[in-house]
Amino acid sequence: MRLTRFEREYAAHYKSIFAYTLRRTADVQDASDVVAEVFLTAWRRLDDMPEGQQGLLWLYGVARLTLANYDRARRRHERLTAKVQAYAASPVLDTSAAYDQADSVAAAFGRLRPDDQDILGLVAVEGLTPAEAAGVLGCTAVNVRVRLHRARVRFARELSAEGVIL
Repeated sequence: MRLTRFEREYAAHYKSIFAYTLRRTADVQDASDVVAEVFLTAWRRLDDMPEGQQGLLWLYGVARLTLANYDRARRRHERLTAKVQAYAASPVLDTSAAYDQADSVAAAFGRLRPDDQDILGLVAVEGLTPAEAAGVLGCTAVNVRVRLHRARVRFARELSAEGVIL
């Protein structure tokens, strides 16, 4: 029943919605993408869609909003493209010192015990709280805080040995 209604509405209104979006995008591919979004919304909200001529008006409203979203996304893409092009045109910075420091940090981290690496990774890389890390490690949050403090102290010591300035 639902599929039959959707197919009926699609067949009745596709050409009108496509023509509407094509006039606003001036590109067949873009219009096709917008129409696909419109009918995806229609499928999802088929129970909200009125029958007959009112259904067409409802689809025009959905198409209008979808076109607005499409236009915002296109403008964001254009701004991002301009930023990337401006960045690409800027002089290249000397990043060799940053690479050297990254290598030093990796070497210092590599010298830590696996338990220290694990707890630092869970908190710093994965972004877990001590309570969440406790669930992963099967211990209490207090235990994680103590282990995390000790791991940070050992890591700072290793970084210092590598010459990394904190």
